[in-house]
Amino acid sequence: MQRIRKGDEVIVIAGRSKGQRGHVLKVLADDRYLVENVNMVKRHMKPDPQRQQPGGIVEREAPIHGSNVMLYNPATDRGDRVGFKMLDDGRKVRVFRSTGEVVDI
Repeated sequence: MQRIRKGDEVIVIAGRSKGQRGHVLKVLADDRYLVENVNMVKRHMKPDPQRQQPGGIVEREAPIHGSNVMLYNPATDRGDRVGFKMLDDGRKVRVFRSTGEVVDI
């Protein structure tokens, strides 16, 4: 079970995007994430007539390493560590370490 999943709201704790929040768009290999409107880079793209793609400078998200993001806890309004817990019905869920509140619903 992963600590951070697609759709989770995370906060950046290190790097040039420090303090920014966003939702995880994609989970990549090697503990990297694509986060909405975080770690934006400019790419110089050639036009591709087959894909109907114009050329120019395109701004898009670059992957960010998992060590630089934390799951956002709305109760404390900060990033929080994540642990795991087994419920009485046998399900394994993620919980915030500071409050013990269940992340998954």
